[in-house]
This record gives sequence, structure tokens and C-alpha cells, in this order.
Amino acid sequence: MRKTITYAKGDGIGPEIMDAAIKILKAANADLEYEEVEIGEKAYLSGNTSGIPKEAWDSVLKNRVFLKAPITTPQGGGYKSLNVTLRKTLGLFSNVRPCKTLTPYVQSKHHMDLVIVRENEEDLYAGIEHQQTNEVVQCLKLISRPGSEKIIRYAFEYAKAHGRKKVTCLSKDNIMKQTDGLFHQVYNEIGEEYPEIEKEHMIIDIGAARLADTPEHFDVVVTANLYGDVVSDITAQIAGSVGLAGSSNIGEDFAMFEAIHGSAPDIKGQNIANPSALINASVMMLNYLGQPKVAENIQNAWLCAIEEGIHTKDIYKEGTSSQLVGTKEFGQAVIDRLGKMPQHLEPVSYQNVTAIELPKYDRKEVRQKDKELVGVDMFVDDAVLSPDDLAKKLQALDSKELKLSMITNRGVKVWPDGFKETFCTDHWRCRFTPEDGVKVSPKDIVSLLGKAADGNVDAIKTENLYTFDGVRAYSLGQGQ
Repeated sequence: MRKTITYAKGDGIGPEIMDAAIKILKAANADLEYEEVEIGEKAYLSGNTSGIPKEAWDSVLKNRVFLKAPITTPQGGGYKSLNVTLRKTLGLFSNVRPCKTLTPYVQSKHHMDLVIVRENEEDLYAGIEHQQTNEVVQCLKLISRPGSEKIIRYAFEYAKAHGRKKVTCLSKDNIMKQTDGLFHQVYNEIGEEYPEIEKEHMIIDIGAARLADTPEHFDVVVTANLYGDVVSDITAQIAGSVGLAGSSNIGEDFAMFEAIHGSAPDIKGQNIANPSALINASVMMLNYLGQPKVAENIQNAWLCAIEEGIHTKDIYKEGTSSQLVGTKEFGQAVIDRLGKMPQHLEPVSYQNVTAIELPKYDRKEVRQKDKELVGVDMFVDDAVLSPDDLAKKLQALDSKELKLSMITNRGVKVWPDGFKETFCTDHWRCRFTPEDGVKVSPKDIVSLLGKAADGNVDAIKTENLYTFDGVRAYSLGQGQ
């Protein structure tokens, strides 16, 4: 049975590169039917702040596979990123971006053949932000065990399915010990189930530096949402151009395939855009749909065009390239080479790639830890008082259940025993903990907030402090 896919031409150069990709798919006899929808800028400007109308949603939900060109999100007006909306609404937890150099036909200083597997639903991309004081805004970083387990297991299963030998985890758990610490912990736990695959962990800063300097060291890289967004663009550019890289967004029930670059409205309609990223995204889609022969045929034809020097403007170089072509002409060059194999670049073969099937996350199988409330951080807005004077004001709220024990500003302890040199904003974290042996209840926190209101303390938020199985589950202050 032929598979129907939903596709959208998007904005800017989107229609041009999508036309080239669809034409190639049809010429290669992909076993597909095509259903077009309109999303992006026109939908936004018609008053739809999500950028996707109901009829487009209906098509995506029915067909479950979406091939999408880049879209333009209008500036201002509260418009939300459609990419983030699609990924989170459809549960597309895994973003996969292969990066492989094509030297000497596309310029690169390195040899690279790696895959970035990026968590796609949480982290700072939860988009939960608040302005709390005149001087401070907050963005919540959310890392969950289910989210970490799904993406890390997917990375190991991807490596196994594609014959890859190593999975590297990138995090910043030397600083963010709770959030990135959980991601690293889950990586270690799941990694034990794959003894045949080499494992390593790197702090994200040195990992990104090594990706830029010695990318040949890496094979599969798994990381959280923001880090993955950054390093996947770095590796794509090192490989030659972000215009070459496609990506897949995989969930339990849906999948979306797209170019990683933007809509480039400045070159819209000029027939100079490189359609390669969307072509490669289409190849990933065909593999996902169980059509590896068609995928091989298209990608090998694409490699033939690249090694013969038939290049669009973004990768054209005198002395290396043989012919400067436009979007349409490049697409036709790929079609003309269907059935051919590259002579110098390594041909691709997907015949032995196995399907990736992940177990459903079952919360019933997760042991619930013993959770105990042990205090509260009350965040206070005050632009006038010094740390010592603020402490005196807050100590008037003390009880045996909740007693002021620390004040930090931007994470740095400023009371007790702070340093006058520490620069402070108007945003204070004020930690209240009980006297030894005293239990804390939620009612004690409500009572504290009531006393704060009566005492003219501007309490802007609270965060409860917990232990789980007796282990502290909150950060200390810097310098504590």
C-alpha cells in the first residue's frame, strides 16, 4: 500500500527547494502519495498565532509523516515557533542530524562522519519564562527522567541499527548538577545495556571545542535540546554548509523531516538556493518508511552530482566545482543520475539498517522514591536593602519550622558571611530551613508567605526543597 505523506512548501526559499525534492522523489518512483498543506507566514499573518491551521493539523494527524520546508516566523506579536510547536505537540522527542564531509568536492578542514541525536521536547525549549523583578527575568530548564531515557535509548539504538561504534554524551553537569546531572546519570544507566558500544561523556564546552577541532573523534553524539541545537549547526557548517544537512524528528507515532536551515527570504525566488538539505531529509524519510532502495538511489545520485562538481552558489568554488547551477538545475542533475553510483565518494547502503523500536515508558514500573519536604526557597524582589539589612527584615519571619539560613543573589551566597564586592541585583533567593529535628509541612510555607505579606516583603515565587530517599535534591548556593 502506497504511503501518503503530508508536505508543506513553507516560506522564503521553501517552495523552490520543496519542488526540487518532490520532483526527485517522483522520478525515483518512491512509493508515496502526496498531500500538500499551507503553514507558516501566511497562517501567522491571518491571525493564527501557531502558524498552522486546523486543516493542516488534520492532514498531519491522519498521515503521521510530515515533510516540511523552512518557514518564517514573523517578528513580535507573540508568535510561537512552529517547529517547537510541532515537535512538542506530536511528541517528536528525537532530532537526528547526520553530518558527513564531502571533501575535496565540498570544502572542509576536517574529516567527519557523525550523527547528532538531540532531545527535542524539553530543556530550556519548554519556553517557560517570567520577568520577576525590574532587573531579572527567569527561564526554567526542565529535564525529565522519561525525556532523558527516551532520547538516550534512541541514540544507542540508532548506533546499533546503523553499525556505529560509539555514543558520546555532552552535558554541563559540573555546574547544573540536578538537571544535567540527571541526563548524565540516565546515560550511564542505559549505557550499561549496550556493552558492545563504546561510551564516553564530555562537558559540553570542551565537547563543542573538540567537535570543531577533531570531529573525527566522534560517532554518535547525544545531548539535551539547546546544546544539540548549537552543536548540530556547528557540525553542519564544518561539514561544508548548513544548506546540505537534513534532519529527522522522530516520535512514537509521528515523524517530521526537514532542512535544518532557515527560510532565507533574502534569496527567495532567485533560483539559487541549495535543495540538498531537503533532499537529504527526504532520504531519511524514505528509510523511516521502509523504502531503503529508493533512499539509496536518491542519495547516491546526489553524491554523483556533488562529486562531478555540479554545485549551487553556496558551495561553488573555482577550481573544484565544474558547473554553477540553480535550484531547479541541481534537482534535475540528481534526477539525471538516478541509478548511478559515485566513483570517489563512498556510496551509501541502507539495506542492513534495522528499524528502531523503543519500549513505551511505563510509569508503573518506576519505583517511587521517599520524598520529604525539608525547607523552602522564597524569592524576594528588593532594590533597596543590602544583604545584611534584608536578612534582618526576613529574620522577623522566622519560626522553628522555617528559619532564614541563607540568601543568594544570582546564585552566589551573600548572607551570612557574604563579600561586599559581590554585585547584587534586586532578585534574592532566601532559603528557610527548620531547626534540627523539626518537620516541615506545606502549611508552614503558607504561614511564612502570610507573614511575608504582612511584613511588606515582596515574595515573587517559592521553590520547595526536597530530599528523595534522603538525598538532597536542590542546589547549594555558590560559596555555601
